Amino acid sequence: MAEKVTVIIPNYNGLKFMRPCMEALRQQTCREFQVLVVDNGSDDGSVEWLKEQGIPTIFLKENTGFTGAVNVGIKASHTEFVLLLNNDTVADPRLVEELLKAIQQSQRIFAVSSKMIQMHHRELMDDAGDMYSLLGWAYQRGVGRSSKGYNRPREVFSACAAAAIYRRKVFETIGYFDEMHFCYLEDIDVCYRAKIFGYHNRYCPTAVICHVGSATSGSKYNGFKVRLAARNNVYLNYKNMPLGQILINSLPLAAGICVKYGFFKKIGFGKEYVQGVKEGFATMRKCRKVAYSPANLPNYLSIQWELIMGTGIYVYEFLSRQLRKLI
Repeated sequence: MAEKVTVIIPNYNGLKFMRPCMEALRQQTCREFQVLVVDNGSDDGSVEWLKEQGIPTIFLKENTGFTGAVNVGIKASHTEFVLLLNNDTVADPRLVEELLKAIQQSQRIFAVSSKMIQMHHRELMDDAGDMYSLLGWAYQRGVGRSSKGYNRPREVFSACAAAAIYRRKVFETIGYFDEMHFCYLEDIDVCYRAKIFGYHNRYCPTAVICHVGSATSGSKYNGFKVRLAARNNVYLNYKNMPLGQILINSLPLAAGICVKYGFFKKIGFGKEYVQGVKEGFATMRKCRKVAYSPANLPNYLSIQWELIMGTGIYVYEFLSRQLRKLI
């Protein structure tokens, strides 16, 4: 039986996660897939273990980030679909089967995101697809809420690349993951580009996976992560928004930067956030900006509406979380 999916696992010093991740893949109900690990120059014994296990692997000499590793994997694959999978995950046996069913529902679906549950708090959600807002804030839909919910398939702004399936040939049209990002927001960026070209991104609640989260960077907030995310956020908007859209959204985007600075200053990362924003503005012209086409105007208008709705959803969920704390 010919494989339909290549499961691409980027790895950087993730030896302690690899065994349970691979074991979960061996238990999959769907067998129409092959595994390809892309090792980013690990020095924790991952290279030796992967060779001992005979797992198909591309060994890179240095850490090229998430984007560099998955691009190598995507370009090396020949299947119709690629499934990107973080090494700090344990997949439900039906993950590949359900994601494959979901993406095959329409040729216009680019990516499908899984139902991600927190590994160490399985009563809580980790991600139900990613959203984006007028403030320039990306956020995980459902994070911290009960994992008993979020059981309806729906459109999302972006699939979370920690566990998502993609239509491989679409990358040849819209471009691959932007390696200037290195890591963080690269999945929002590539799905944003897909939407400009008229593709859709979906959430599949029956594709379930447990996720540790921040396993490579080490923590939810740290200087490295704050700086790169701030920089990449500038790249994201510059690349994907035509000048007119940037002007229309300039005030909420500026407000978003100010509010985030205040938040990160409060938790001790204000300096790193400012460094990231400055680096983003200084280097953004090195990014490959999406060329505007009048033919895509309906898609830009649809995206603008999604940004407005995404802002409303974020505000609602934020207020709900604050209310729950008071009760």
